[in-house]
Amino acid sequence: MGVCGSKADAGANATGSAQATSAVTEKRAAQASNGKDSGAVVKKDSAVAVNAATATDASSPFNENNNPKEMKVLLLGAGESGKSTVLQQLKILRKNGFTEAEMYSYVPIIYGNIIEIGKGLVAARDKFQIPLDNGLTQQEIDDLVQFRFENNISKNLIEEVEEPEPESVDDDIIPEGVDTPLSQGGAAAQNEILPQRFHETLRKLWSSKSTQSLLKSTRSSSFYLMDSTPYFMNEKNLQRIFGGSGSGADKPAQRYKPSLQDILRSRQKTSGIFDTHFDMGSNLKFHIYDVGGQRSERKKWIHCFDNVTLAIFCVSLSEYDQFLLEDKSQNRFQESLILFENIVNSRWFARSSIVLFLNKIDLFAEKLKIKPLENYFPDYTGGQDINKATKYILWRFVKLNRANLNIYPHITQATDTSNIKLVFAAIKETILENSLKDTGVIV
Repeated sequence: MGVCGSKADAGANATGSAQATSAVTEKRAAQASNGKDSGAVVKKDSAVAVNAATATDASSPFNENNNPKEMKVLLLGAGESGKSTVLQQLKILRKNGFTEAEMYSYVPIIYGNIIEIGKGLVAARDKFQIPLDNGLTQQEIDDLVQFRFENNISKNLIEEVEEPEPESVDDDIIPEGVDTPLSQGGAAAQNEILPQRFHETLRKLWSSKSTQSLLKSTRSSSFYLMDSTPYFMNEKNLQRIFGGSGSGADKPAQRYKPSLQDILRSRQKTSGIFDTHFDMGSNLKFHIYDVGGQRSERKKWIHCFDNVTLAIFCVSLSEYDQFLLEDKSQNRFQESLILFENIVNSRWFARSSIVLFLNKIDLFAEKLKIKPLENYFPDYTGGQDINKATKYILWRFVKLNRANLNIYPHITQATDTSNIKLVFAAIKETILENSLKDTGVIV
């Protein structure tokens, strides 16, 4: 009962759904809500019927009295696959977004990402012995490398504010180590944890021709940088994050308040297991468990596996040339394949359905232009064609489905709220239709 058994079957309907790049069009969105595409790579008809093993009240969102039943959903995937971003999007879509205090609570996280990116760029240049250029001085580089962000957070930066604790403040959404509700100090206090002098250093480091040349070469596969590096190093974003001042300023002009995109693009490792509840509408509720993707976190998953209705597995399409942060010898895509195979064939999921998010389609489309997929997978022959490349990767996953579970693939861009909204609308539609079939209302 699996969705595919061959490369041809795996990609049978991908051509219309994998249209290239970063933005998801309204036309595709309309198709998604009607179940015609929704980023899915299989026909709707092939993704409607629930496995007979799941046609029990364990998988139905309704009980016999037609009251809403909460479905247990696991959010799984390797590190940096976009799981937490999906959860943040659900908070935006189903829980009225972030309060101002919650948005400010991301300031230390984003500042930490900025410093990590800068140090990563320096380490990459040093690895290939690239001489300084673009006006960079050794003193600036040493200052950045020696800076210890974690020791520089002001105790006075975060202040509790008098406001009720809203239901929308979830432990799994707010960054670890930050109390809620929160407010940040002013621009001067923010400058204490991310000194203004680093603005110019980071600007020169990123805009350097030698840096850009390195990033576009095959050598970039041998070092680690966050996927959001180009976003945060964008000149306008960098200036905004440093408080709106020019790169030569000594002090920030104003306090930095993260935007929704800043929050969605920020990165913090999920440690442990966090759960939250979402009312999805149409008498359907999700109880979602977000679990850490790194190897050291996976042993904590096992006790969450009982009575799981739905498992959402996230994989980053753009990771085919990257290596694990925790194991520099292991390709991240291969790690995702191993993890998916273990999950889809596990006895714990014998009564579950699997949603496969092929995430980061925007980054994947850009990377294909400069890093051929066939360099990493010799059996791939589709060149730079985004549809063929997506079909191939889908095939690599679904052929591992020896348990013949129902797999519902979706091409996603987790940082795009409209895309995630429509993907979950399609998932909900399928769940509700399956429930009606289970109860005999429709055939």
